[in-house]
Amino acid sequence: MKLLVLAAGLLPAGLHAQTDRWNLRDDGGIEWVVKNDTPHRDHIEMSGEQMSVVLRYGVEADGSFSLERSMVWPMLRTIPNNTHASLMRRFAADIPSLLQVNGRTLQGERVGRIVLDGVMRVYSSFENRIELERTIFPSPTLPILCEKYLLRNTGDKPVTVNVPESRSVYTTDPATGVDGSYTMVLKTSGSGLRTLAPGEETLFGVTVQAYSAAQHETDPSLDEQYAGRIAFRDTMWDNLVFECPDEVLNRTFAFAKIRACESIYRTKAGLLHSPGGESYYAAIWANDQAEYIGPFFPYTGYSQGNESAMNAYGLFAQYVNDAFDPIPSSIIAEGTDFWNGAGDRGDAAMIAYGAARYALVRADVTEARKLWPLIEWCLEYCRRKLNDKGVVASDSDELEGRFPAGDANLCTSSLYYDALISAACLARELGEPQSTSTTYRKQAATLKKNINAYFGATVEGFETYRYYDGNEILRAWICIPLTTGILERKKGTVDALFSPRLWTENGLLTQAGSTTFWDRSTLYALRGVYAAGEREAATEYLKRYSRTRLLGEHVPYPIEAWPEGNQRHLSAESALYCRIITEGLMGIRPTGFDTFELTPQLPDDWDSMSLRNIHGFGSEPFDLMVTRIDKDRIRISVISGKKRHSVTAQIGKTISIKR
Repeated sequence: MKLLVLAAGLLPAGLHAQTDRWNLRDDGGIEWVVKNDTPHRDHIEMSGEQMSVVLRYGVEADGSFSLERSMVWPMLRTIPNNTHASLMRRFAADIPSLLQVNGRTLQGERVGRIVLDGVMRVYSSFENRIELERTIFPSPTLPILCEKYLLRNTGDKPVTVNVPESRSVYTTDPATGVDGSYTMVLKTSGSGLRTLAPGEETLFGVTVQAYSAAQHETDPSLDEQYAGRIAFRDTMWDNLVFECPDEVLNRTFAFAKIRACESIYRTKAGLLHSPGGESYYAAIWANDQAEYIGPFFPYTGYSQGNESAMNAYGLFAQYVNDAFDPIPSSIIAEGTDFWNGAGDRGDAAMIAYGAARYALVRADVTEARKLWPLIEWCLEYCRRKLNDKGVVASDSDELEGRFPAGDANLCTSSLYYDALISAACLARELGEPQSTSTTYRKQAATLKKNINAYFGATVEGFETYRYYDGNEILRAWICIPLTTGILERKKGTVDALFSPRLWTENGLLTQAGSTTFWDRSTLYALRGVYAAGEREAATEYLKRYSRTRLLGEHVPYPIEAWPEGNQRHLSAESALYCRIITEGLMGIRPTGFDTFELTPQLPDDWDSMSLRNIHGFGSEPFDLMVTRIDKDRIRISVISGKKRHSVTAQIGKTISIKR
């Protein structure tokens, strides 16, 4: 395979030299040092329990900072109360233009640098010999966007600074709100006249909030809100820490945890994770929440994440029925309604896959027993949907008709296969009859044969998979079998994924010959290529992808798609990035409440890699360390408190670990 033999200085096919806009900071953040005459604009989403914001920001040709706040309040529902019915408004107030310094407005702004580290920090200087530091972040728990402004006198004479008392109030038409009219307020705090000696600083704040008639306006301490946001960031950065010789990978993983875990909203149905992207809030989907991020939460130790996962699975469980009608694809409007516009997308397979993996890693018997009836029902639903060739029929897939999926698609059957394997392990842990585990394993073995027979095909010259009967064009989702341990056609599939027909600078095209890419398939593919044992190719492409997303032109998180959605930062994609590391590079596969398989794929030029402070598989966090012994052998150490257990293994070989 040509991709695995990289001559010095050469990049694999589909990869090109990249110039970074952003740099790594020693404190864990990233920084854009602004050069003269380099206008650039970008957007980033940040979320708290009661609001989300997409900051559309940039540096203009004259060096000034531009900002538009695209606000979303998910629990202020609008009419019609559908999937997208969150109160949304944009605010472009230029706060520094309201200030007066020695009786004059600030002039000639030049942005020096912008820092992202869980909050946004913008550092500017003005002709008035004033420096300004903006710090922008969501409140962790309130429906408020917070902005802190620090002014510094850099001149050699005192200056007078006048911060206006400003309060702008907006109300909505009561006919458009589920709870009538909503009020939005943008206001300053810390207003007044003050004199700054040379080198002296002053602080003031700005908040943007919204509330219903039954609620009230609040005046939170911005320092307390900031401390809460930083505490959340530090929790993300202190738990499930990835360490390897490539600092870009370490940092991309750290940032992805922030976006994966922040998009959790306190709804009528309890905490619910939602995708975001100015479209998808206070709602759950069988793919994003049940399949993508649900199985990841237990590794993080983030209690809000685990709670949101259980709430999501619980909402889906409400639609279990004796007639085996499909479970809805999405439950919307704070759990009060559902959307099923694409029909059966293979949602039962998605839910069973995610819930079974979640239960195993979480290792909570009470939770697992609550999930077991849902998992059993979903597996039985899939069994009843097997066609005459023994693969699962469905109306569409998670792309919901954007690209053809036939009457039975590769993704649905692969997820069902994986769910059967996990359910067999879970049944044993729950003390279910031995026949239950045996039946699931037999069904999985038969399904695996059927998947290879029905979907296995030569497509565009590659010995890989067709996505559905009649499919003759390469599709990104041919990667799915690799992630579930179906490896019989791994070589042709890896070759096809990394061929110029599918791989681009932005990852995988959804379909060869198109211009559409969705990060989710790229992220699944990179995990699958590691599972296939092609660690050198996977690592080269992972490095490139990570550098583009963290330090390139649109940062710092994985994105949803292009051209649809304008590369918005949907949350669950960040969880899929993290799962490349946990399940791909480290090769963790849960097999019980205190056991898992491990297939580390240590790249040839790395001496070690580790995951620290891993939660799951028991009560205490633990570390996994992989250290090179020689070209082919590694030492795997499992460390929990003062306990340390080490084994020697071949690189890429699977071993069983018991906590």
